[in-house]
Amino acid sequence: MTSQVEVKKYKEVKTILVSQPEPTSRSPYADLERKYGITVDFRPFIHVEGISVKEFRKQRILIEDYTSIIFTSKNSVNHFFRVCKESRIKMPQDTKYFCTSEAIALYLQKFVVYRKRKVFFGKRTLDDLKPFLSRHKKKEKFLLPSSDLGKPRFSTFLKDNGFNFSEACLYKTVSSDLSDLSDITYDMLVFFSHFSIKSLFENFPTFQQNETRIAAYGNSTSKAVESQGLMINVKAPTKESFSMTAAIESYLKQSNR
Repeated sequence: MTSQVEVKKYKEVKTILVSQPEPTSRSPYADLERKYGITVDFRPFIHVEGISVKEFRKQRILIEDYTSIIFTSKNSVNHFFRVCKESRIKMPQDTKYFCTSEAIALYLQKFVVYRKRKVFFGKRTLDDLKPFLSRHKKKEKFLLPSSDLGKPRFSTFLKDNGFNFSEACLYKTVSSDLSDLSDITYDMLVFFSHFSIKSLFENFPTFQQNETRIAAYGNSTSKAVESQGLMINVKAPTKESFSMTAAIESYLKQSNR
């Protein structure tokens, strides 16, 4: 475990590495680059891998037995239909799909003929979807595709309310190979999940913070950083800085005067 290192509170920042994929649209990080003359790079520290059909079959779940599917992300959509394809399963036309957002519902068009009578979606959360699920509770048998981490809030709701359902693990979160970064240093590393911290130490077991500033988003991320004996220089969200870019800019105003 790395010992906590005292880092100068507001040392100048010239380079930042964000442990996420590069945004496909205009990014607020680009504004930081222009405004403060810094360089921001993006590199996902983690990625999703689908489990094999052989692994899936060990769960003893027959997809054909389910009349309704609950999707909570595009990953769950992708890997559900991947497993169907690899297992040579064709979903019946009357299968119902429940999605946590309209974006996920529209994404379904890549895999099924979109019909409003069989696709239901909320605005963003489980609470938005509850009325639609409850309306079909008695007649449907639900399948909840998820990652190896599961969907505790969804499964608890379904279980507590007597739904006929099963949860299926179809994909998992794993550390990415970062070996090409071994000789590269950044003034600031930005983390959004505890999995990224795990990936950092799986790739670089002897990592030392030294003068590297660390930005952490969310409580679980912050706890993971601190559990490794590292010091957090930038935290988000806070009352003053709801987004990570706002929190970083607040730091840059002091460090890059």
